[in-house]
Amino acid sequence: MNAPSMNARPWARTARWVRWYLRELTGESEYDRYCERHRRRHPHAPPPSRREYEVLRTHHRENHPQSRCC
Repeated sequence: MNAPSMNARPWARTARWVRWYLRELTGESEYDRYCERHRRRHPHAPPPSRREYEVLRTHHRENHPQSRCC
């Protein structure tokens, strides 16, 4: 009976890693990190919605351009 559970663990670990990797690759986890920072710095203010965050991020990138290859 222990054998199936032993085989399930590597698959679960791999699935968690793939999920983490895809979230990092697509930028999905950026919003989560932003919300965590916002909660620490402004504990009484609600974090912006995902849409508001994307608008803020876009404005920041437009107003603070960085060197780009293209």
